[in-house]
Amino acid sequence: MTRMAKGANTPVPAAPLRVAVCRRHVSGAPVVDASVLLLDADGKVRGDHDLVFYNQPTHPSGTVRHRGAVEGGGQIAEWLELDLPRIEPVVQRLVIAGSCEGGVFGQVPDLSLQTLTPDGATAAFYAVTDATTETAFVLGEFYRRDGGWKFRAVGQGYASGLAGLATDFGIAVEENAPAQPAVRQPQQPQQPQQPQQPQQPQQFQQPQPQPQPPQDAAPFSFGPEFPPAVRRGRGGDVLTVDAPGGRGPVVVEARSEGDGYFAVHTLDARNREDELLFNTTMPGFRGRALTHHPGDRALRLRVEADDDWTVVVQPVSTARHLSDGIQGTGPDVLVHRGAPADVDAAYFGDEDGDGCFALWCVEPALNSEGDIGDLLINETGALRHTVPLPDGPLVLRIEADGPWTLGVRPLPVSDPAADRAAGVRTGRGRALVTLTNPAPGRPALLDYTIQGDGAVFGYTVQILDEYGDGEQLLRGSQDGRCGRTLLFRNGESEVSLGVEDAADWRLGLHPVEEAPVLTGPVRGTGSEVFRYDGPPALLGVGRTTGDEGPLTTRTVQAHGRTVISADTCGRRRPAVGPLWVSGAGHCYVLVGAEDHTGWHIEPTGIQDVPVLGTTVSGTGYGVVHHPGPESDVMVTHEPRGGLDLLVVWALDERLEPVRRVSTGAGLQRLPSGFLQIRTSGRWTLGTGG
Repeated sequence: MTRMAKGANTPVPAAPLRVAVCRRHVSGAPVVDASVLLLDADGKVRGDHDLVFYNQPTHPSGTVRHRGAVEGGGQIAEWLELDLPRIEPVVQRLVIAGSCEGGVFGQVPDLSLQTLTPDGATAAFYAVTDATTETAFVLGEFYRRDGGWKFRAVGQGYASGLAGLATDFGIAVEENAPAQPAVRQPQQPQQPQQPQQPQQPQQFQQPQPQPQPPQDAAPFSFGPEFPPAVRRGRGGDVLTVDAPGGRGPVVVEARSEGDGYFAVHTLDARNREDELLFNTTMPGFRGRALTHHPGDRALRLRVEADDDWTVVVQPVSTARHLSDGIQGTGPDVLVHRGAPADVDAAYFGDEDGDGCFALWCVEPALNSEGDIGDLLINETGALRHTVPLPDGPLVLRIEADGPWTLGVRPLPVSDPAADRAAGVRTGRGRALVTLTNPAPGRPALLDYTIQGDGAVFGYTVQILDEYGDGEQLLRGSQDGRCGRTLLFRNGESEVSLGVEDAADWRLGLHPVEEAPVLTGPVRGTGSEVFRYDGPPALLGVGRTTGDEGPLTTRTVQAHGRTVISADTCGRRRPAVGPLWVSGAGHCYVLVGAEDHTGWHIEPTGIQDVPVLGTTVSGTGYGVVHHPGPESDVMVTHEPRGGLDLLVVWALDERLEPVRRVSTGAGLQRLPSGFLQIRTSGRWTLGTGG
């Protein structure tokens, strides 16, 4: 780490850098807002677009971005991104400044600036130790030198606040009005002050690195290009924004300062409300929405608000690029230029843990008004989903009532030699595949990615015996195009698999020790394998997505026996089943679902099992405890469809299904102990006592 004294300078890599303006989190301390000014050879901005801050977070060139604040480890860090290799040649300096709200910089604890390289290393660290009555501050600057870039720790304050700082760099700031370029004045050279010993940097939570996408030789146009248009106001208003460059998609960014009502509509050619872009009472709301510029007339927006607001209309090209670990709060617009990938979406709910989250994929090349795109996710409440994303260029629309993150997992590119060395087999179409157990005597995990060839029930994968007879392992209509299951369940040294009705497929083996341990509630998507170590328990399973596909849980013992635990039978209603363990208190849990089906599972104690006193009722799979001696019990059943049967199984003390005791309604002789109910309809057990 390069710790710097005031006035010192150091080379920095000509690479995409992340800059954190940090302060210790102390209740009541002033709030610091970080900003970047892009200056030419005269030390002046070219216009208000050369100021990047929270209300104007992206420079039109896309090379400088304000990423917002992150809190953690007792620190607050405002993050800025500088893509130095792509900075326009006319820009000679990037000034990192800050303004102070609710006090002066002398009251800001442990103010510092830290610069990180793409691999997370610290290129420069400067701690401010001599701030007093300043209300604006230049912490440092990046400047060109000998074909490269250097950073200087400036540490110059302005008691005249943001207006004084902005005037020095060619911006005139008027109250309640956007910053505008002013008449340029000669800049006085800054005299460096005596260096002071920097403080030890504090640790804070850093966001995940966000790699910059490669630049195409001929960049794709996501819509009209124009300088961002900024409008500010309070209360209701009607805005007219002319975005030259033709019709096409544009981004509307909005910020509401208070906690009152805030909404923005577009207006059609007849001046009527058309599309609802924002509708919220979220305190301090900030969001981005995608709309369509008509081209033959100005874009018209109606604002309804109780408090101060800012609206920015800008090109889609200024939107953030989809990258691993990207995060946000509320609605947003992203662009994707890359190859097909799987996107892991996590939504954490609103302040009540609820709210909605939706993700759309839009083809910008369609350039058509009213095209809202393909809906990938649309759910209520906290969630974790994985969805497939085609290759770009694409625009992603996010609607959310709270914080979210997106992760990107590129599809694997197969190298046949490397795959075989790593135990991975690939192919296309019908095949007979022999896999060798990496640890004979133990099971192994099988990762699969299989595309069906259009058969009604999708592909099939069977385990074949020496006579060619098969036992189904996977089916496309049940297990999806990708997921994980358990192979070598009896500890075999090798197995032969028959692949049918498949296009491209990929099979990979992993040690069973890589299976995550099930200790509490878990959310996921698609088929997965868990290891459970503990006493006999119940296992609840339910959906987090709105589909009605298969969703089951099964338990597997070390000797290979596999029994069903619970089956949702294609319903939204949760189901409950036994978590059957070995004498040593161990089993594997298989979750079976299509890759787009989201689920949650949770083990609970057997003390939660309903006790059969007089009457116990339920719907779908369940477990009941019959504490008395074997007796006659009246069983009633309301089937869900003509093929829905009710089956009752007797479980032993380890919750292993040991005997089927009933297959229908009526007066049934049921044993004492734990009983499993298997059906999709409603059922009732009554003793008549």
